[in-house]
Amino acid sequence: MIDEKALSTTCTHKWFNQTLCQVNGSVVRLGVVEGEYHWHKHDDDDEFFYVVEGELFIDLEYRTISLQPRQAFVVPKGILHRTRAPKRTVMLMVENAGIVPTGN
Repeated sequence: MIDEKALSTTCTHKWFNQTLCQVNGSVVRLGVVEGEYHWHKHDDDDEFFYVVEGELFIDLEYRTISLQPRQAFVVPKGILHRTRAPKRTVMLMVENAGIVPTGN
């Protein structure tokens, strides 16, 4: 059993990323973020973001996606992007188990 709320509630870091489990060739990660991440891309992998609490902005080269709780977005492979959270935000991410989180 995975208790996302128990894990995220005890997190005091502004940037936290933990793999919760592996499903076939993908991993499900818990992210707790506040602030902005650097611009990057993943040449061979899509990246799925699902907001549990807070607000997440995903800046793409051509637009910005705003996600509220219970909303999700897939960043297609090869797309330059960065994530931003103006306040503490908890999210789940699904990505290839071999992905380099910092991008290519």
